[in-house]
Amino acid sequence: MVFVVAEIGVNWDGNFELAREMMTQSKEAGCEAVKFQAYNYEIVKEHPESKRLMKATISNDNIDEIDKIANEVGIEWFATPMYPDAVNLLDPYVNKFKIRVADGRTLFENKKSEIINRVIKTDKDFIISVEKNPNKIPLYKNSKITWLYCVSKYPCEFSDLDFSDINYFNGYSNHCPHFLAPLTAVILGAQTIEIHITSNKSKDFIDNNVSFDYNELKNLMKLIHFFQLTKH
Repeated sequence: MVFVVAEIGVNWDGNFELAREMMTQSKEAGCEAVKFQAYNYEIVKEHPESKRLMKATISNDNIDEIDKIANEVGIEWFATPMYPDAVNLLDPYVNKFKIRVADGRTLFENKKSEIINRVIKTDKDFIISVEKNPNKIPLYKNSKITWLYCVSKYPCEFSDLDFSDINYFNGYSNHCPHFLAPLTAVILGAQTIEIHITSNKSKDFIDNNVSFDYNELKNLMKLIHFFQLTKH
């Protein structure tokens, strides 16, 4: 079965009721997990929406409530740590971590970011998004790592995607607004899919340009499940 992660990211806007709604919709659609982001002010200070973004990061102020909501909804949650101490913040709450493309790139230089080093020390599973074939990275055969193909262009067009090396990855992280992108990855063998979601495309949620709304999410999940049934 394909493990589908609904990336709530920053689209919950720091609103717990909206976070609950998004988790519930993700679970009802058939997703196995939801994902958030954990960053600090230094990372987003140049962004024109920095104050708003700081409401949506996982922090000491909201992590207990997010964990409580996820447990009540009955869906796994985890997050992308974007600064080293975020690993320590998340560790007591999550079963896995997600490493973004910016940190994944360091591995192609035979380096590991401090974030990756800290995640490895937790001895938990983690997911890494990278743009290039990772099979020459020393960590490639680490059984705790799930490798996702990801084009970091935000958003990307379907024509920007090159699935020719998809068999070297375990899955795909989507920044393309067309459902054909994640569906193609599944058809080609991806076992983990990460997709951004939004509650409303008509509002100004920050990641809307790469996100699927609830109806699109449900339709995509139906197609994925249909493919899995016909495959077997």
